[in-house]
Amino acid sequence: MRTVPGTGERLPAVGLGTFMVFDTTSGRQRARIREVARRHWEAGGRVYDCSPLYGQSEVNLGDFAKELRISDKMFLASKIWSTGDHLWDDSHAADSLRRTIKRMSLDRPVDLMQCHSLVNVDVIVPLLHAWKKEKRIRHLGVTHHEVPYYPILASWVERAELDFVQLHYSIHTRAAEERLIPAAAENGTAVLVNMPLEKGRLHKIVEGRPLPGFAAELGITTWAQYFLKWVLGNPSVTCVLPATSDPAHLAENVTAMRGPLPDAGMRARMLRHMETIPGFDQVGTMPWYPGKTYPGLVSRAQAAVRERSPWWPS
Repeated sequence: MRTVPGTGERLPAVGLGTFMVFDTTSGRQRARIREVARRHWEAGGRVYDCSPLYGQSEVNLGDFAKELRISDKMFLASKIWSTGDHLWDDSHAADSLRRTIKRMSLDRPVDLMQCHSLVNVDVIVPLLHAWKKEKRIRHLGVTHHEVPYYPILASWVERAELDFVQLHYSIHTRAAEERLIPAAAENGTAVLVNMPLEKGRLHKIVEGRPLPGFAAELGITTWAQYFLKWVLGNPSVTCVLPATSDPAHLAENVTAMRGPLPDAGMRARMLRHMETIPGFDQVGTMPWYPGKTYPGLVSRAQAAVRERSPWWPS
């Protein structure tokens, strides 16, 4: 368990991300991810992170929460991705909030609403403060997953009285340690971590490799535990948000909530070991989810634009 600095609320240290992996309309795949949501809850997980941006993910998560009767118990971290029809138009954001509340069957304030990837952040953060004052949400925050935006993200942490910041942090991508995570600690801001497993890329480079012998000192028996416990070894991290559609992988992820965590010396040793593994320095340039596809609303829309466009980012 980790403490939310501003409120003293206690949250389990491993949450569940839903980007891409919960975006499906397939009955068979929906049954699979419902099992993921169920197992997360039964293992003691309480934090579920989603966004209206994630295609069918929020609809699916809301359906599962209702079926599992956890809508009023889970800690929902949702997001606003909205610009409105004109500057300072809050109608789009208000519509998004209403949709989230309806999809998640909530009759209470949203636990956490985040400005997604700093979109329209100058408007959205003051609006989130208004919603908090009006008791429409309990906490507010901002998010991003790309390192070049970290200085901007840190500036909002330092001046915007945020409850949470969500950022990309892993044993490979450690730039958040330089300013962003220290700023969160100094300002009493809880830290949610996206991409702690680098969207399957860390597992890809250790595929078929045994864990180092010293991992047993922390009771680590899987690579998922190794990577997640490294992140949670930073005491300023509140909760990690690994995303998965595989119940077996979920079972591995939640074990990182239990047992000892590495201290600074052990974290350095864990990193040194990874630096000996071929491909570790190339993780950031690898495609997301290697060897996997998630043919949901988002990926289909992306493919349609890619087919029409003469240019695509490399």
